[in-house]
Amino acid sequence: MSKRLFIGLELPLVSRKMLAKLDPHIRGLRWVSVKQFHLTMSFLGQVEEAQEERLRTALGAVHVASFFLPIQGVGVFGGDRPTTLWAGVGKGHPHLFALHKHIQDAVMQAGFEPDLRSFHPHITLARVKDAQPQSLRPFLHQHEKTDFDLWQVTGFVLFSSVLSADGATYKVEMRREF
Repeated sequence: MSKRLFIGLELPLVSRKMLAKLDPHIRGLRWVSVKQFHLTMSFLGQVEEAQEERLRTALGAVHVASFFLPIQGVGVFGGDRPTTLWAGVGKGHPHLFALHKHIQDAVMQAGFEPDLRSFHPHITLARVKDAQPQSLRPFLHQHEKTDFDLWQVTGFVLFSSVLSADGATYKVEMRREF
C-alpha cells in the first residue's frame, strides 16, 4: 500500500490561528484550513511501504539545532495569473536552508530522486480560483512587509496527504524533534 507523503514544518497553533484571521474573503480565493498551514520542506508523492520505512530511518538521523523563523510578508505564485497566495519566512534563513539540505540528503539516502527545483520556503495561505488579480492587490500591498509572527522550529513532520473534492487532509506519520 502506498501513501502520498511530504515533509514539512508544523506551525504552532497560535501562528496558524493568526494566519487564518488574515483571510480577506475575496471571491475566488479558497483559504487554507487552520489545520493545514505548514511549510513544505520536501514533497515525495506516492511512496510504497518499504520505501517509507527507509525514509523514516534516514529522517530519524537528521539533526540540527532549533532556530527561530519569522513569518513575514505575503505574495503570490503565478505572476499575472496567480495560483497560490503565500506568507513568507524572511530572507533566506541559513538554518532553514541547512535543515532543507539535511532533509534532502536523507530523502536521497532513502532512495528517492533528488528534488532539483530551487527551494522557495513559504506557507500556503490560499488557492486562487478565478480571483481577479486586481482584487488581490490591496491585500498584497497591505501585507507585503508585515511581520506576522516568530516561531521556534524544533523539528519537522512526515505527513501523509489524502486528496478529496474538499481539499487535502493531512495526517502526521512521523514527528522528528531536534
